[in-house]
Amino acid sequence: MKLSWPIAVFYTFLCFFASGSYSSIENFHQAFPIIEPDPGHTKLRLSREGLEAIEKITTPIAAVAVIGPYRSGKSFTLNQLLSLSCDEGFGVGHMRDTKTKGIWVWGTPLEMDINGVKTSVFYLDTEGFESIGKSNVYDDRIFALAAVMSSVLIYNLPETIREADISRLSFAGQDVAFEPAKLLWLIQRDFLQGKSVQEMVDEALRRVPNSNGDKNIDQVNQIRDSLAIMGDNSTAFSLPQPHLQRTKLCDMKDAELDPLYVKKRERLKEVVTSIIRPKIVQGKSLNGKEFVSFLEQILDALNKGEIPSTGSLVEVFNKGILERCLKLYNERMAKLVLPMPGESLQKAHVEHRQAAMNVFDEQHFGRHHAKKSVDKLDEEIEKVYKNIMLANEYQSSKLCEALYTRCEDKMDHLQVLRLPSMAKFNAGFVQCNQSFHGECVGPSKINYEKRMMKMLEKSKSSFIKDYNHRLFNWLVAFSLFMVVVGRFVIKFILVEIGAWILFIFLETYTRMFWSAESLYYNPVWHFIVAAWETLVYSPILDLDRWAIPVCVMAAIFVVYWRCYGRRKHGPMLLLPMYSNPKDRHRTE
Repeated sequence: MKLSWPIAVFYTFLCFFASGSYSSIENFHQAFPIIEPDPGHTKLRLSREGLEAIEKITTPIAAVAVIGPYRSGKSFTLNQLLSLSCDEGFGVGHMRDTKTKGIWVWGTPLEMDINGVKTSVFYLDTEGFESIGKSNVYDDRIFALAAVMSSVLIYNLPETIREADISRLSFAGQDVAFEPAKLLWLIQRDFLQGKSVQEMVDEALRRVPNSNGDKNIDQVNQIRDSLAIMGDNSTAFSLPQPHLQRTKLCDMKDAELDPLYVKKRERLKEVVTSIIRPKIVQGKSLNGKEFVSFLEQILDALNKGEIPSTGSLVEVFNKGILERCLKLYNERMAKLVLPMPGESLQKAHVEHRQAAMNVFDEQHFGRHHAKKSVDKLDEEIEKVYKNIMLANEYQSSKLCEALYTRCEDKMDHLQVLRLPSMAKFNAGFVQCNQSFHGECVGPSKINYEKRMMKMLEKSKSSFIKDYNHRLFNWLVAFSLFMVVVGRFVIKFILVEIGAWILFIFLETYTRMFWSAESLYYNPVWHFIVAAWETLVYSPILDLDRWAIPVCVMAAIFVVYWRCYGRRKHGPMLLLPMYSNPKDRHRTE
């Protein structure tokens, strides 16, 4: 049966799409590179091919990495742990010209049940250090990367432990956030007599006397101390050479290998299996995609520094967390309404700073080196807080200055009242003082309170000084005014008599006692002042404000009375009035 060419093309396209959409890797039962060197062999970069084998894992991941010197048997040891031959496992020595470059992963993880949690265990092979044509910085990056990403770090060393081997472990021992769950010292040697491997490790980690103060010795001694603290996290294991003909190891079966080696190898598998734990970062286990993301962050941090260190790694990792915590502090402090009392601002600062620190404690990397990040966060928070305090002082000064100016203007206005009133001045004084104390807040309040009290006292003293004199003049003018009104306007005899009595009293008293000031202590004056205050100002009527309208209404009333009131109501008066001679003549 023949197919038409459109159907054939469609079928071919469908097959191609189906085969490519599943995965670019069909066989995961092999080793893949996940980290490879750049062309200059100084920095590292990701290899997407190998990461596919990790990203597909949805369960928690644990990584077992083997590190050690160049040509020390790391790849062969990994194949032995995985029960793989050299043909199907990691490339060994002369079998691959390039040997192991960067970091490789076995594509098929071992599935294990660890404390009831299904865990996928990957085995990692790393490029050996101290090989020809590489810088020490590159070796340090490989070493650091393996140390921080692994759950179990197998330090494969031939024969013995050198001081340089200890120096490289600064990445494993100095910071708990990136530590492998266990550090396994694997010493491979031709003889097993003499010291045990644990004694070798203990002796290597013993502090070296440094009477001359050599900085290098001090640095290595610090690493020794940090590794010694790991205690139970460190295990020592010895493994004899499998055979004298090392170049032919890949061609040999177990029956051809040294029986003691085979026995110890199986024991090594058990030890490694017993100490594997899921990789924990920031208190949680990682699945495949999270592990790759973590790996990308580590790689970026390592490539940024010329010489990597655990401290620098932690600082890079914590940079983003530090920025988020600082943003949290800024957002919460920005919600404060300024100005506010200094104590309230300090309380809010302490509360929001603690909240930011709590978030940092929950999310940060590291415990020891993270102290630098904590100090930096604290320093940045203090900078922000100082700026907020300056802003609070400015806003407080601005508000209090406005209130002070308002009160000052009000006091100046009360000084020049048309009708002087002590009651009105005191009411304004109290109102101004209360509003200032209630509305002026912040650090500037104390200084402005002092200025306010001086200004109010000065205003009150000045008002009291002028009050009696102005009132005296007002009463003299008022008495003369009422004489005219009583005689010529309303023609009430008693009004005129009362006005003359007030005028005569004011004028004669000051002549008899030499000055007007002596009048101010007279009880009669006090009575006059009380009557004046009652008339001029009360909570209901402020005569200073309504004086003109009241006078206008009174004038209208008088005009009305003079023109129409007498004709309509007749001479029905309560007070005696002046008699008009013309009226008397008409009545006669």
